[in-house]
Amino acid sequence: MTMPPPASASPPSVQSLDRRGLFRAGLLGAGLAALPVAAAAAQERGFTHGVASGEPSANSVLLWTRFASGDPVKLRYEVSDSMDFAKVAASGDVEATPARDGCVKPVAAGLAPDRWYYFRFIAPDGSMSDIGRTRTLPMGDTSRFRMAVVGCSNIGFGWFNAYAHIAAADAFDLVVHTGDYIYEYGAGTYPAEGEAVAGRTLVPQTEIIALADYRLRYAAYRADPDLQRLHQLYPMIAVWDDHETANDSYRDGAENHDPATEGTWDMRKRVAMQAYHEWMPVSDAPWAAYEIGNLATLFRLETRLTARTKPFDLTTIIARGGDNPAAMMAALDAFRDGEWRDENRTLMGAAQEAWLAAGMARSRKEGKTWQVLAQQVIMASLSLPKGIADNLSDGMPAYIRKRLLAAAATSRAGLPFNMDAWDGYPAARARLLKSAQETDANLIVLAGDSHNGWASELDNEGAAAGVEFAGHSVTSPGAEGYLPWIKPADFAAQSVSRNPQLQWANTGQRGYMAVELTPASATSEYRFVSGVKTRSATLASAQRISTKAGSARLDIG
Repeated sequence: MTMPPPASASPPSVQSLDRRGLFRAGLLGAGLAALPVAAAAAQERGFTHGVASGEPSANSVLLWTRFASGDPVKLRYEVSDSMDFAKVAASGDVEATPARDGCVKPVAAGLAPDRWYYFRFIAPDGSMSDIGRTRTLPMGDTSRFRMAVVGCSNIGFGWFNAYAHIAAADAFDLVVHTGDYIYEYGAGTYPAEGEAVAGRTLVPQTEIIALADYRLRYAAYRADPDLQRLHQLYPMIAVWDDHETANDSYRDGAENHDPATEGTWDMRKRVAMQAYHEWMPVSDAPWAAYEIGNLATLFRLETRLTARTKPFDLTTIIARGGDNPAAMMAALDAFRDGEWRDENRTLMGAAQEAWLAAGMARSRKEGKTWQVLAQQVIMASLSLPKGIADNLSDGMPAYIRKRLLAAAATSRAGLPFNMDAWDGYPAARARLLKSAQETDANLIVLAGDSHNGWASELDNEGAAAGVEFAGHSVTSPGAEGYLPWIKPADFAAQSVSRNPQLQWANTGQRGYMAVELTPASATSEYRFVSGVKTRSATLASAQRISTKAGSARLDIG
C-alpha cells in the first residue's frame, strides 16, 4: 500500500550512501544518547548533533549545525551536487558562538531549482561535520511532489519509529513538522510515573522554564539517532505548536504556566522561542510561503503565540450552572449562542489572516493547483459521540475525567469538544474558509496536535471549502490512552457517524502521513508503525485517502 517514488529527480538511495560510508547514520546520536545528557553537554566539543536543513526555495536552502566551544569559532560551509564536493555550488563562513548555544544557520543561495545537494561544515582545525543531503524546490512545470508530515513526538512515550521509516523510505522531497517537536513537562508528568519507555531519558528531569532548560531538552531530543538521520537526509519545514513553550499556549499565557512560580509568560515565551530558533532549521519569520513550481503554494502558519486569543475552558463555562444540571446546560446554550461566536477571537491575527488571503489569491492567479496550509491544530468541526462518558471509571485520572465529562456535556449542547483547536474560534475559521472559497483555492489543510488521524471535508456556510489531512502522532498517545473502555476502531466509527465533515479516522496508532501532490489529485497515505515501545522501522498498515483537484471531496481508498 505504499506510494511510488516521484517520477523524476529521485533521491540518491539511503543504502548507497551507507555503503560509501559518507553518511555516518546515527553514530554520533547513538553515542551521545548513551551518556547522561547533562554530562555529555558538559564535555561537548566540536560538532555535536549532526546537520539539518530547512526553509527551501527554488534557489536557496537554510543549513544548520552545532559546534560546541567556549569561544566563538568561524565555520566554513560548502554545498555541492556531488558527495565528493569536487565542485562547490555555494559556500561561505558563519560564526558559532556560545551566545547561540553553538548553533549556526547560514542560507546557501545561488542554487539550481529541483535538485538534490550535499552540504557540510568545516572547522578551523579541519574537522568536519556529517555530510547532509538537502533539496531545492522545483520551478515551472512540476508533475509530482512528496512530503512526509509528522508531529507530536514525546520522547518519553517511545521511539521515533516514524522518523526511522521516513529515512528508510527515501522517497520524499521534504519533511513537514506540524509541531510538538519537544514536550516541556518534567519527569513523571506526561508520561506519568511508570509510563515512560525504558531508555528514553528526559533531560532535564524537571519541567523546562529557563533558556538553559529548553536548550538541554532540544539537545536530548536531537541526540536521538532517528531524528538526527531524518534531519540529515531531508530539508524540513516546521511550525511550533504549544509544547515548544507550554501546554495550551496562547498570546498571553498557557494552561501549563503559573506566573506565581514560573515567572512572566513573556520571559518564558521569549527564551523558548530563542532555543527553538537556535536548534531548529527554520527562519525567524513567524509565517512564510513556499512555491512548489506551478503545482502548489505551501503556507506555513503561526496559530499559537503571535495573536491567539485565550482558549475557552469548557469546565469553567459549565461551572456557571453550579450543581444544577439544567443550569449547566443553560450556561452551555448561552455560551454557544454568544461568546463562542465572538468575531474578535482569533488564532492568527488580522495581519496574518490578510497575508494568507492575499497569498491564496496570488497562488491561484499564478495558476498553481494546490494551496496547502502547514499548521498546528485541527480545522474540521468535531463533536464527541453521544454516550462517550457513560463508562468513566473512578480510577481515571481526575483531569482526564473532568475534561471528558465537560466534553460530553458540550456534545449534548451541540458544541465541539476541543476549544484549543479551530473549533474554539469559529468566526476566525469562517474567515479563512471564506477566503479560500472567494479565491477558488484548492485548499488542503495539514494539521497535527490531536495525536489521532482524521480526514475531513471542510465546508463553510453549507458550501465546500477544502479538505483536511490531520495527522496522527509520532509517539504521543491518542484516544486509546484516554478511552480504554472503547475499542479504537469503534470510537473512530462513532466519530465519523457523529460528525458530517469527518470522513475517516484512526484513533489508536502512531506514525506519519505521506502526502503526494500531482496536478490531478492530492493523496495522504496514513502510515502506521508497528509500535513505539521498541525501536523498529516496521509498518503495521497504511490507508490511502485522495482528493481530486477542484472537488473538495475525499476518496477513501
